[in-house]
Amino acid sequence: MSNAYKDHLGRPIVAVTGMGVITSLGQGLADNWAALTGGVSGIRKITRFPTEGLNTRISGMVDFIEVPAANSVERSYAMARETTLEALAQAGISGDFNGPLFLAAPPIEPEWSARFELADRSPPSSQPGDAYNRFLTAMREKADPAFHEAVLFGAISERLADRFGTRGLPVTLSTACASGATAIQLGVEAIRQGRTDRALTVATDGSVSAEALIRFALLSALSTQNDPPEKASKPFTKDRDGFVIAEGAATLVLESLEAAVARGARVYGILKGCGEKADLFHRTRSSPDGGPAIATIRAALADAGIDEGGIGYINAHGTSTPENDKMEYLSMSAVFGEHLPSIPVSSNKSMIGHTLTAAGAVEAVFSIQTMLTGTLPPTINYLNPDPAIVLDVVPNVKRSQQVSAVLSNSFGFGGQNASLVMTAEPD
Repeated sequence: MSNAYKDHLGRPIVAVTGMGVITSLGQGLADNWAALTGGVSGIRKITRFPTEGLNTRISGMVDFIEVPAANSVERSYAMARETTLEALAQAGISGDFNGPLFLAAPPIEPEWSARFELADRSPPSSQPGDAYNRFLTAMREKADPAFHEAVLFGAISERLADRFGTRGLPVTLSTACASGATAIQLGVEAIRQGRTDRALTVATDGSVSAEALIRFALLSALSTQNDPPEKASKPFTKDRDGFVIAEGAATLVLESLEAAVARGARVYGILKGCGEKADLFHRTRSSPDGGPAIATIRAALADAGIDEGGIGYINAHGTSTPENDKMEYLSMSAVFGEHLPSIPVSSNKSMIGHTLTAAGAVEAVFSIQTMLTGTLPPTINYLNPDPAIVLDVVPNVKRSQQVSAVLSNSFGFGGQNASLVMTAEPD
C-alpha cells in the first residue's frame, strides 16, 4: 500500500463514500440538511399514544415511514433499510455489499399489546409475582416464530444483512447514546486492521413509546416544557431542563481510501480518529469533573493525529440537560483551553431531539455535511444563555464558514463515551 493511503500511524485511511439519514425533520440527506441549517425543529406533540397525565408530551418521532406493525423493531428496521438504500446509492454500490455490517440498535422488548396477548394465553394463577413464569409457560406451549424474531436483539441486523448482502455475521451493539459512534468506530477498526476494504455502519432507533417516555421521565432526564414543543430543546441555555426523546437513523459507507480511489468513488470525508472511554461514576449521571469525557476527546484527537488547534467545529453531544451540558463544556474547556472561544460548537439536538442509539451516526453525517457545504448548523432556542457556559454556539441562525476538521461527541448513559474526528481531506 502506498504511503498516500496510510495515516500517521501507518494504518489504511478510512473514507466515507456514502451517507443516508432519517430524522424527525424528514427522510433523506437533502431534506434533513435544508431543515437543519434552516433552524427548523422536528419536535411535535405526541400522537402515537395517549399522554394524558404525563409530564412530558412531546417527541421527535418519525411517523412518515410505513411499517407492517407498529412496534419499535419494525420502525427501527424500516428506517435503517431506507438510510442504507440512500447511502449505497450515493456510494454507487449495487448488488451485494460484500463487507461487514455493524449496527447500533436499541434494546429490544415486547410491546405491551404483545405482552397482554401472552398474558391471555398464560395459564391462570392466583399466586402473586409469578408473571415471568407464566410468560415462559405461554411461550413453551405455543411456538410463535414472529414474536420470537421480534424480540431477538440481532433481528434487525440479520434482516439488513439478508437485504444488502453483507459478509460474515452482522454485529449488533448497544452502548446507549454513544451507540452510533461506536458502530462507526468498529467499521473504522475493521478497515484499519486489514480485515475488509469496506464496512457498512448503521445506527437506528424507533423506540419512542409510552414506556420509554415514562422511564426517562422517572430519571428526570426529559424536558417538561411541552408548549410550544419546538422550543423545548435548548442546549447550553440557563433554562434548559432535559432532552427531548426522538427517533432517527443513519448509514455511512466506509471504505479504505485506496479501495475507494481504485473504483472511482467520490470521497465525502475521512474518518480520521476515534476515541472511547468508560465512566464508572454512575449508571445514568456523568462524572461532574468530566474526566472520562476529557479522556475520550483526547483519545480521538490522538488517534487522528490532530492537536487542539486543528479542530474547526465541534458537533456537541448537547442534550439540553442541566448536568450534561455543563459537563461537556468543562470537558471541552479542559481539552481545548484557549482555543475553545474561537471554535464554533453547536447542537443538532436543538432541532432533531435526542435520537438515542442513532445519535452518534446521525450527527456524524451532519458533521461531514458541515465540511462539504461550508455551513455550520445553528443551536436554536438559544435565547437565555447560561453565564457559566461561555461558548460560540452558532446561536439560532446558521453560519457560512469553511472548516476542514470536525469533532463529534457522544456521551451515553452507563458511562459509555465516544468521540469521532472527521476531516475533509486525508492529510
